[in-house]
Amino acid sequence: MRLVLASASPARLAILRAAGVEPLVEVSDVDEDALLAELGADAEPVDTVTALALAKARSVAARVGATERECVVIGADSMLFLEGELVGKPRDLDAARGRWDQMAGRSAELFTGHALVAVGGGELGREVIGHARTAVAFGVPTTGELEAYLATGEPLAVAGAFTLDGRGGWFVEGVEGDPSNVIGLSLPLTRRLLAEIGIGVDALWARTG
Repeated sequence: MRLVLASASPARLAILRAAGVEPLVEVSDVDEDALLAELGADAEPVDTVTALALAKARSVAARVGATERECVVIGADSMLFLEGELVGKPRDLDAARGRWDQMAGRSAELFTGHALVAVGGGELGREVIGHARTAVAFGVPTTGELEAYLATGEPLAVAGAFTLDGRGGWFVEGVEGDPSNVIGLSLPLTRRLLAEIGIGVDALWARTG
């Protein structure tokens, strides 16, 4: 059984590799801004991230179904729920700086939608979805630390303008819930979703080695 990761995220790829899986990576062509506009600003955080994850998984599944006879595609989307607002990647350095002004010394919730689409015999099969939520407590970086962090460009590439597994980890005081979810993909949730479509993680491990 082949796992296909519908994401360009190096963090998600690293999580899977560290967990014994070498996925095929296929980036989706979903217009996220258009989908967010369709969902509307009043959509619940869970509904938003799950809809984005499912759209990505479906997009890639339709593409790889022509070449992969049997596989399962996983799509994921992470966003930070901060002060009543759901936010993704900051658009520029000023936005990232403003985000940290809000986060410093406070807590927020990181939501990640997960979607799996099975492909068998070149055709799309069962879909399963879920979400994970993890509370993140942020420290207070000094002005110099924050400016140095912003200068790395890392905050611009990730939801919430921080990482747990990179330089941003210096400024995370703690997490309540699944830490792999904060990195970008919840392993416990993914395992449960795989089980729903009759796949054990050991079937994915067999693809490595």
